[in-house]
Amino acid sequence: MNPMDSRLLALLLVVVAFLVWRAVTRERREYARFRRLRATGARQKVMRRWLAESVLVMGGLSAAILLAAGDYVPAALADAQVPFAGIRDFLGTAAGTVVAIVVGVAAVALLVVPVLLLGGTSLDDVPKVGDIGALLPRTRGELPYGTGLAVSAGVFEELMFRLALPALLFGLLGDGLLSFLLATLLFGALHLYQKAVGMIVATVLGAIFALLYIVSGTILLPIVVHVLVDLRSLVLLPLVLGRVWAIDGRPGSPAAGSATIRPRDP
Repeated sequence: MNPMDSRLLALLLVVVAFLVWRAVTRERREYARFRRLRATGARQKVMRRWLAESVLVMGGLSAAILLAAGDYVPAALADAQVPFAGIRDFLGTAAGTVVAIVVGVAAVALLVVPVLLLGGTSLDDVPKVGDIGALLPRTRGELPYGTGLAVSAGVFEELMFRLALPALLFGLLGDGLLSFLLATLLFGALHLYQKAVGMIVATVLGAIFALLYIVSGTILLPIVVHVLVDLRSLVLLPLVLGRVWAIDGRPGSPAAGSATIRPRDP
């Protein structure tokens, strides 16, 4: 193993070990405590910390990896694109562009329309994929933090798991698809706090985001889609079904103590 490979391997081991430790211990314990919080101020404090950590941890780790393995980003993408050359050629035609637009519109509609159709349904009665109930904003004051967490996750998790980590893995393995697959599996595993169903769904979504990046050739597409998916959960559902815009959340506010419109933890 040459010195470059040794450095990349050491960086990979450190990054993976840190992320796994964070998911297994710190994040899991913090989320368990967060589920028990009821006061808006206490929940906002934790959300602020999570938002800052999302930027510093995922953003910082992504930057460090890209500094070390950024030269492998184009090569990893090009190697992974080989099996999808036919799809990419089709999407470059006028018919392919129309199909892409139709699929995009249909995907957005699939995210939004069912929520709007359930407008008269209580958020308690809507099945949740994974243990995410406690994350949903419960008051008007928590909505900006839900928005911030959705955007930061979409941006920094995509930079990590669809750009930086596959490049680092490609520098060691020389196989683009395998690099994206391993990064996707780690992405799903790190959603441990959402329990088994949440991990499976996160893995499937990660595979979709990776495919969008590989086929389109731009990281912006999976970032936008990831942000939209998270905004649906952390903003649209609480707004439409939880009606959180009407819940003040300040101590002594009648709405803040209303158990009829505040979502329960799953």
